[in-house]
Amino acid sequence: MTITRFAPYRSPFSDLALLQNRLNSIFQDLTPSSGDSEALTAGSFVPPVDIYEDAQKVVLKLETPGVRQEDLDIQVENQTLVVKGERKLASEEKEENFHRIERRFGSFTRSFTLPQTVDTNAVTAGYEAGVLTITLAKKAEMKPKQVKIAIGPGAENKSSAGPKQVEAKATTAAA
Repeated sequence: MTITRFAPYRSPFSDLALLQNRLNSIFQDLTPSSGDSEALTAGSFVPPVDIYEDAQKVVLKLETPGVRQEDLDIQVENQTLVVKGERKLASEEKEENFHRIERRFGSFTRSFTLPQTVDTNAVTAGYEAGVLTITLAKKAEMKPKQVKIAIGPGAENKSSAGPKQVEAKATTAAA
C-alpha cells in the first residue's frame, strides 16, 4: 500500500495542469511558431545513411533525393569523412500556394570517423537516382588472408611455409 500526502487545499486538477504545461513546452520546441514560415522550408535536413563492409571495402549509401551532384561536397581528412550538401526549394513555385510542405530543405553535414583499416587515398563516389554511394577501399595489409590447411599424416612436412614447432629450453638464472 502506498502512502500519499494529504493536501486539503490542493485542486485535484493541479497535477493535470502541470502535465499539460510540460507537454506544451515539449511540443513548442518541436513545432515552428506561426510567424516562422521559413522554419518548414529551411529545416534541418539530415539524409539517412546505410554503412556496410566486406573484405575489400567499406561502403556508405546516403539518400539525397533532390540534391544536385554539384551541390555535394565529399572530403576525407585525418580518418574523418565529411559529406556536405544542400537541397534547395524550387523558386518558381510560390510559397503562399502551398497547403503543406513536409519535405526538408537546406544544407546538411554528415561526418564519419573511419577505421584505421581504410585507405584514405582510395575513395570513390557515385551518384545515381538520388543515392550517393561512397566506396572506401581497405588497406592491402589489413585485408584478411586465406590460409590453406593441409589434412592428413605428415601434412606439416609437405608445406615449407607452414608453422614450425619449436622446443622451449629451460634456462636457469644464476644467483
